[in-house]
Amino acid sequence: MTMEIENSIVQMRKGVLDYCVLSLLSKDDLYASDIIKKLKESELIIVEGTLYPLLNKLKNSNLLTYRWEESTQGPPRKYYRLTPEGELLLHKLDTSWIELVSTIESIKNNPVKLKLPEADFIEETEKKEYSEKQQ
Repeated sequence: MTMEIENSIVQMRKGVLDYCVLSLLSKDDLYASDIIKKLKESELIIVEGTLYPLLNKLKNSNLLTYRWEESTQGPPRKYYRLTPEGELLLHKLDTSWIELVSTIESIKNNPVKLKLPEADFIEETEKKEYSEKQQ
């Protein structure tokens, strides 16, 4: 795979990462490792170095909050959950996602046929030649 193709795929995945994380957190409060695990199970591979800055960005935007919970296996864990603002954004993203998928499917299934200016000239020429042959 060329570097350009790989970059396009990475950019597309990054574009939906916020949405995926918010969607996961709408179902349950999750620890960062749980988020990574669930994304991997869905074949969206992400590393901690990508997730933690994203979680901080979402927290700083008041879209999620967290609570500390004692762990039986080591230090306390930070569990993330959506705020009301996060739930509202997720609802808007759900609507936008449905519209976007519909638009993409429409484009893929019904490609737009462009009519070039030269096409008018060719069409007129063909009509004229056909008319001349009929006479």
